Amino acid sequence: MNSTECRNRAENVLMHTYGRYPVVLDHGDGVYLYDTDGKQYLDFSAGIGVFALGYNNTAYNDALKAQIDKLLHTSNYYYNEPALLAAEGLSKASGMDRVFFTNSGTEAVEGAIKLARKYYYKKTGVADSQIIAMDHSFHGRSMGALSVTGTKKYREPFEPLIGGAVFAEFNNLEDVKSKINDKTAAIIMETLQGEGGIHPATKEFIEGVAAICKEKDIVLILDEIQCGMGRSGNMFCYQKYGVQPDIVTCAKALGCGVPVGAFAATEKVAAAFEPGDHGTTYGGNPFVCAAVAKVFDLFEEQKVLDNVKENGEYLYEKLEEFAKENACVKEHRGFGFMQGLEFTMPVKDIAAKALENGLILISAGANTIRFLPPLVMQKAQIDEMIEILKKCI
Repeated sequence: MNSTECRNRAENVLMHTYGRYPVVLDHGDGVYLYDTDGKQYLDFSAGIGVFALGYNNTAYNDALKAQIDKLLHTSNYYYNEPALLAAEGLSKASGMDRVFFTNSGTEAVEGAIKLARKYYYKKTGVADSQIIAMDHSFHGRSMGALSVTGTKKYREPFEPLIGGAVFAEFNNLEDVKSKINDKTAAIIMETLQGEGGIHPATKEFIEGVAAICKEKDIVLILDEIQCGMGRSGNMFCYQKYGVQPDIVTCAKALGCGVPVGAFAATEKVAAAFEPGDHGTTYGGNPFVCAAVAKVFDLFEEQKVLDNVKENGEYLYEKLEEFAKENACVKEHRGFGFMQGLEFTMPVKDIAAKALENGLILISAGANTIRFLPPLVMQKAQIDEMIEILKKCI
């Protein structure tokens, strides 16, 4: 099927919820993607932060193929070895005690909200609780995750949402303090905001929030769906700050392509859940967990974090140079392999021009380009990206 026919037929049957580019991607290799016409694209989006190991990783592919021949799915009424290995890998990497596997990041946020509210209920005997979230945050598009997403344009068409969500200014500790009361069950935030424009938490802010949560026995939920799994140079971004949440949500690079997410919690908080409080049919099945277990193995074997630290610094240097050379760049933010350039104008045309020139970029808000390359990206490809980007300005 040629690309034009594929696009036309897709437009007739798929819901129009995405502003898709006129490209039909066919396969990938390393840090490059190829369309059905054979054109090559340098990928600086990694499927929105998913393909950490790059495309066509032989060891990863072989692990999935082997599991397909064994067992794809059972249910959570039974144990399976891949789920055990995946949970042990996530627990070790995150410093958490208990893990619940989901199908997506949004579902991980849903589970985290439920767990925090159940913890509050068991502690107080009262079901009427509130959760403090951050302005300009993004936690997903389901009704619960949307309720704590701090961007009105995402929420308003679908109201009324679940109640009890209160919003505070990100990186403003005093504003967070002013929102806390006896009903506060949890504070949820991204350690490094993604969709909101690549805004990292300041050290003072995240340390202050963590201290308040510990003092008042408020559940701290850190959403690391995008910024976790090595993207900061640490396995989880909060480790860069030296803090530990009560619950962490993750997905995207957790499975490097298969639909899997998770929320993990401390023993103290996780103990609030009892049989029947939460569940999933597909979450934690042998297939996706075989992928997760292999991802943790390959992160270690291929020294992925070392690569992010080294080449993340190099990316930062090159983007700093680019920002200084171009007056249309307002600010450069982020670290590791999650960085952003905020421009003085909308970036949609820049991303489209980049695509024409064989570079895949995505935005974070109207004016910011975010750089989320596979975590195996090297200096030569960073240089290649910069040269293409220069042509597009």
